[in-house]
Amino acid sequence: MKVKRCSWERLVFLATLLTACFAVVGARAQSANAVAQNFDQVAVSPDGNRVAWVQPAVNESGEATGGTAIFVQDLKSPNSKPKRISASADSQIAGEGTIAWSPDSKHLAFLSDIEGGGQSNFYVVNVDGGSARKLTGLKGFLADPVWSPDEKTLAFLFTENAPRVAGPLMPMVPETGVIDDKIYEQRLTLVDLTSGKVQQISPPDMYVYQYDWSPDGKNFAAIAAHGAGDSNWYVAQLYTLNLASGELKSIHKPSLEMAVPRWSPDGKTIAFIGGLMSDEGSIGGDIFTVPASGGDARNVTPGIAASPSWLHWKSPSEILFTENIDGQAGVSTIDLASGKVSSRWMGPDVISSDAESGPTISLAANRQTSAVIRNSAEHPPEIWAGSIGDWKQITSVNNNVRPAWGQLKNLHWSNGGMKIQGWLMYPTDYDPSKRYPMVVVVHGGPAGVAHIGWPEPFFNTYDLSAHGYFVLFPNPRGSFGQGEKFTSANVKDFGYGDFRDILAGVDEVVKTVPVDNNRVGITGWSYGGYMSMWAVTQTNRFRAAVAGAGIANWQSYYGENDIDEWMPPYFGATVYDDPAVYAKSAPITFIKNVKTPTLVLVGQYDGECPMPQSREFFWALKTLGVKTQLVIYPGEGHEFLQSEHRRDVIDRLTAWFDRYLK
Repeated sequence: MKVKRCSWERLVFLATLLTACFAVVGARAQSANAVAQNFDQVAVSPDGNRVAWVQPAVNESGEATGGTAIFVQDLKSPNSKPKRISASADSQIAGEGTIAWSPDSKHLAFLSDIEGGGQSNFYVVNVDGGSARKLTGLKGFLADPVWSPDEKTLAFLFTENAPRVAGPLMPMVPETGVIDDKIYEQRLTLVDLTSGKVQQISPPDMYVYQYDWSPDGKNFAAIAAHGAGDSNWYVAQLYTLNLASGELKSIHKPSLEMAVPRWSPDGKTIAFIGGLMSDEGSIGGDIFTVPASGGDARNVTPGIAASPSWLHWKSPSEILFTENIDGQAGVSTIDLASGKVSSRWMGPDVISSDAESGPTISLAANRQTSAVIRNSAEHPPEIWAGSIGDWKQITSVNNNVRPAWGQLKNLHWSNGGMKIQGWLMYPTDYDPSKRYPMVVVVHGGPAGVAHIGWPEPFFNTYDLSAHGYFVLFPNPRGSFGQGEKFTSANVKDFGYGDFRDILAGVDEVVKTVPVDNNRVGITGWSYGGYMSMWAVTQTNRFRAAVAGAGIANWQSYYGENDIDEWMPPYFGATVYDDPAVYAKSAPITFIKNVKTPTLVLVGQYDGECPMPQSREFFWALKTLGVKTQLVIYPGEGHEFLQSEHRRDVIDRLTAWFDRYLK
């Protein structure tokens, strides 16, 4: 249950289904232009000569229009003006993005809803000039385009007639009447670039999550599962799909979750990332390889003190990968013969190539030139390109935006024999002669990580710094960044070892900086919301709490959420087989201990952490006479998309802490 950014196509499709207006909202900052623009995707051309990206469309005054736009920059002429790519000759306002370069670097495929009604379809354009040509005319949800090696076909994922946007972060469809088991499968689909013929090639009873072309273009590697898409990613298997025969063959059934299937250049091996992951799209684990014909998988990174999150074959004997490492991002390579890992770059900056979570890069065919969306707590997002670790800034759309928060320090402390890492943000106008309140912000997941980059639009707790707070962002056991042993250290132990790690971090801060130990609060969203609920049942140390999309009762939660398959790997059994292990970590079990004023926030149609969980916790506090308030945001899912709701969350959170900590 980790808050993740939504991909561009999900946002555009959601706007159609909900008829809601979504505005890209950045963090408040100290400048005349107070809103930082975000980028949704970057892709370097295979020949390394161009870079394309997606960003919010703006008018001549620099104001967001509500659409998104695609731009291409010639890296050989870095001072030239970027060229806008669109399905419209006059570049009218539309939602355009999800870009994919052709292997020859001459064409760009992308999604556009230019025809209205919010339905997106694929277009292709020659980047050297000419009009965009429409490829598909489908109804539903389209995503993840990849060109075939021979450039004759475009593959993509397609959910026909989808009633809502794919993914558990999105608002669930309200359930009324007879509840049936109708499943809308996301299928691997092809469109012929010449004829426009569309063919769904994966079976209709399989949900495909990720895929990769084989080097010869005759097969696919696919991570897929039977059943509903939101929940069954956790039990998905690795398959090969033959293009000619349609044969779907399972070649690996993992013990835990898996992601990022990638075919080796010689076509003999498929690599993937496998490990304990609590959220689809939030990736971390070890790197495995398995023969493409099937066989035993081999862990090639056993014991690595990091969490690989993306990979790319440099050669049949070497893999390049990105990683979460000690609260930072990194890029490394591994030699498969020797097992030697070599670091290429590591830093506190956040790097990504799309709007999903985790460090990723876009890589050219030469495996040297790359492109990233790069940002830090000091510098808002921009497009960077060049050799890995030696990127040069390409865009400057956020040059006038400055941070409104204080300095950050990387902290380490110990608890129970484990080294714990976290980040401490100082108040904006810090005065060492004063004593300050502090708020602990627990990340979602639990298999997630607190990175310190430019804040994302939703749940921007950096605002607390400008209101005179220290803010602690801990990465307790269960987080990514220190290897699989660390990530799995909270199995069957939610709320115990990880909570002690957090308390030890508070102790460390109080000893070293002027934080008033009597004015400490706690907050978080998703798993962080659960931990906030849990904290106030275990101690009175926190004088105020704000629980966002939390979980009060693991037993009732099991039958309410849309992603229940994530739970057995963490609890060791289903709730029906071992209810006691679920009750052991449930805040509701210890609810009569609570004295702390607690604000509870949740989306009306949250499928990951359903609204009844927040109401159950609120109602118990209200009954017991604890100061509390519940706010249910209409139409929202797990991650809020409406800008007024995003702002209201932070305003209410800040006001609550101001009331009880100042």
